[in-house]
Amino acid sequence: MIETLSPTINARVEQLTESLLAKADAAGLMLATAESCTGGLLASLLTDVDGRGHVFDRGFVVYSEQAKCQLLGLAREQIDTCGAVSRDVAIAMALGALKGSDAQVALAITGFAGPGAPGDEAGLVHFACARDGREPAHREEHFGDIGRGGVRIACLEVALEMMIDAVGWQED
Repeated sequence: MIETLSPTINARVEQLTESLLAKADAAGLMLATAESCTGGLLASLLTDVDGRGHVFDRGFVVYSEQAKCQLLGLAREQIDTCGAVSRDVAIAMALGALKGSDAQVALAITGFAGPGAPGDEAGLVHFACARDGREPAHREEHFGDIGRGGVRIACLEVALEMMIDAVGWQED
């Protein structure tokens, strides 16, 4: 059972979290996160299930562009060219989290949880999931202007689904 966050998340997110951690544990895989707009919420969720702490290696909260470069090894030119909220940056974040951890599966989230600069789309979020030896998966979501909290909670379901898929990838 998810302890701390249960009052704020729905039953589906709770079920997905427990399923992901059980499957990763059974497969002997460790998990990592690289989060921007969610501010560590996914990492918090993955460390909230009693008896599964050994499955989670670490989380990177990389809210600023500088943090993405310093902690995950992104090139500043890539962010300047693609934008911090983009497919390419999300994939680079996931790969950087794999490289900077002992995990075999890493999920990255970058987006606009609330109103950004003029021209930024509130609720636009890019996700990337990387697993050792596989091409990273990418997903783009348009949650709309549902508020910062609403977007952050919506991100959890997508992130967990992507991680479950990655854990289920069979070796060729």
